[in-house]
Amino acid sequence: MAINKNALIRYKTIDKCLQNRYRQWTLNDLIEACSDALYEYEGREVNVSRRTVQLDIQMMRSDKLGYNAPIIVYNRKFYKYEDEEYSITDIPLNENDMNVLSETVEMLKQFKDFSLFSELGGIIQRLEDKVYSEKTHQSAIIHLDKNENLKGLQHLDVLYQAILKKIVLRLTYRSFKARHASEVVFHPFILKEYNNRWFLVGVAENSPKIITLALDRILHVDYDLTIPYRNENFNGDDYYKNTIGVTVLDNKHIQRIVLKIDRNNAPYVTTKPFHSTQEIISVHKDGSITFQLQVHINFELERLILGFGDSIEVLEPKILRNRIYRKLRTAVAKYKK
Repeated sequence: MAINKNALIRYKTIDKCLQNRYRQWTLNDLIEACSDALYEYEGREVNVSRRTVQLDIQMMRSDKLGYNAPIIVYNRKFYKYEDEEYSITDIPLNENDMNVLSETVEMLKQFKDFSLFSELGGIIQRLEDKVYSEKTHQSAIIHLDKNENLKGLQHLDVLYQAILKKIVLRLTYRSFKARHASEVVFHPFILKEYNNRWFLVGVAENSPKIITLALDRILHVDYDLTIPYRNENFNGDDYYKNTIGVTVLDNKHIQRIVLKIDRNNAPYVTTKPFHSTQEIISVHKDGSITFQLQVHINFELERLILGFGDSIEVLEPKILRNRIYRKLRTAVAKYKK
């Protein structure tokens, strides 16, 4: 059955509304939500009728699209999912979907050796794993690290669309250090993920300084179409080229870091470098190695070094060596009786 784009947007919008159990949804609420979603995607007013949304709900309830959505009406006017965990995005694949996916995976695997498709390797493996788990009804072979309880992830799509369409944002934001939330007029450049957390990178209105906002500290997001977007051709690769993590400092904080790690942990560092600038200086007789990198001395670098405990030593620069020493000394003091 052919489905037009607007219908899919409405289904997705209704699904998103009914997943929100902290609000009661009338038919008029769903009509308004669908109208807003179509306006966002189309950039123009779209008249969504009462009959259209009623038919959408009927279609979602049916098995014509494979949804079989458990949509019920309570108190004679409110809509919700009877199964609070249900979502149309979680429905199992049918046999036809499985066949199409299998054929797609096989086709993509033919191109894996071409440089143009070199970055598809992980995607192909995940697709293949999905096909395997659905066909055999066994647990997935590939398990990706994720934390579904992270706050702020609900903003990802809105922020992505704002960056894509170059729209200025009005954010309600509360940093960890702030006692109260504040409103920020923000020009978003990129979204960045680090250590399973998401960040929004851009500039505040009337400020040249690039700042990074954690998504889990964003309380509310609004568009502001009245303010011209500052298109500064921001390049994330250049911005983070000397940084581990998300804390980018002034160039004076970029230094040559020299570290020594013991033989047991040397393979971890050589197979998964701290940073792209990492170079091995020497391999010692006891199997330990000394290596260097050219990065900012920031919180993430310190956290990475401290994570290796007593297996690593900072040789240079002295300022970083002393800083790590003080932290380790403080840590040891916590364990003394």
